[in-house]
Amino acid sequence: RAEKTEVLSEDLLQVEKRLELVKQVSHSTHKKLTACLQGQQGVDADKRSKKLPLTMLAQCLMEGSAVLGDDSLLGKMLRLCGEAEDKLAQELIHFELQVERDVIEPLFVLAEVEIPNIQKQRKHLAKLVLDMDSSRTRWQQSAKSSGLASNLQPSGAKADALREEMEEAANRVEICRDQLSADMYSFVAKEVDYANYFQTLIEAQAEYHRQSLALLQSVLPQIKAQQEAWMEKPSFGKPLEEHLAVSGREIAFPVEACVTMLLECGMQEEGLFRVAPSASKLKKLKAALDCCVVDVQEYSADPHAIAGALKSYLRELPEPLMTFELYEEWIQASNIPEQEKRLQALWSACEKLPKANYNNIRYLIKFLAKLTEYQDTNKMTPSNVAIVLGPNLLWPQADGNVTEMMTTVSLQIVGIIEPLIQHADWFFPG
Repeated sequence: RAEKTEVLSEDLLQVEKRLELVKQVSHSTHKKLTACLQGQQGVDADKRSKKLPLTMLAQCLMEGSAVLGDDSLLGKMLRLCGEAEDKLAQELIHFELQVERDVIEPLFVLAEVEIPNIQKQRKHLAKLVLDMDSSRTRWQQSAKSSGLASNLQPSGAKADALREEMEEAANRVEICRDQLSADMYSFVAKEVDYANYFQTLIEAQAEYHRQSLALLQSVLPQIKAQQEAWMEKPSFGKPLEEHLAVSGREIAFPVEACVTMLLECGMQEEGLFRVAPSASKLKKLKAALDCCVVDVQEYSADPHAIAGALKSYLRELPEPLMTFELYEEWIQASNIPEQEKRLQALWSACEKLPKANYNNIRYLIKFLAKLTEYQDTNKMTPSNVAIVLGPNLLWPQADGNVTEMMTTVSLQIVGIIEPLIQHADWFFPG
């Protein structure tokens, strides 16, 4: 039986196993990483940009901005966001090109070129070893057939040719084995370089996100400034001070608009603030007030809708006009039995109101006092007005059973609002 020569030493056999594992990992990583690319792989930046989803989004936003115009808030927003998305797209393209060049392509070369070349060389060495073993066997058989002792070499032309063939085969094995060993050890030594591909990936991602964040942080103040500078903001359900700051007003627009219209057409309307308006009319008027556009003529025939809109605005404020902070003080003042001390306590609470709240409550109470001057016609006495409007001017921060609590509190609130209306000029001189 012919003696077989070992192709690889033990340590190189371990390297061979590792080669296959690294090839598998590199191949799957290359595949998944390529799938992460949003741009078309292998094309230049310009071609890549056209097919990028972010670029198409930026283009869509810019086209929308052109349609809506820069004189509208949406138009301005679409333009600013479109410009930002376009810059983000450029950052993404730069990032993907770098990852493709420094990570994806080297991984491909490792998995599909470098390691397969070593494995191909390994197969070639195995074939050369087999050839060498065969030539040696033939030479040995030649010696046996010549009847020579095992320690003697056969002679003659045929024997010389076989020996020469065996030596050449051994020489080819040695050259190939040396080359393969060098490549295998080189692969082991370059593991640091291969590992660096992944460090490069994370560094590129970190830089891309840093640049993108810086870009977004630079555009956000511009976007917020446009929002804050825009005058036509909804007022219903918004904090009083925010609405006043944005609109540059002292009196909330819904309050002033409704009061102005009621002074024109509602002072003698029976049951004003008590009679429920048409739901559709009320909804329409609230929407119009939110846009700061009101057709006075349209609503002059429906003062109940105007009164309903005013009540809704007051009730939908995040904090009552008379504030949560002073709630307990208002209630305690209303519980004082002696009238003079009670009025003094109510006056003291009035003086503690924030300026914006004070200006608006003063404006409203002065109007309500005027309204009660027509009580013989409209049936709205200070007490009646306080009953229907009081819960929209002051309420506690809700805890527990709101309905039950409001029933108890309503009478106290009437005891606060009624004297404010009765003595409006004393509480709010001028």
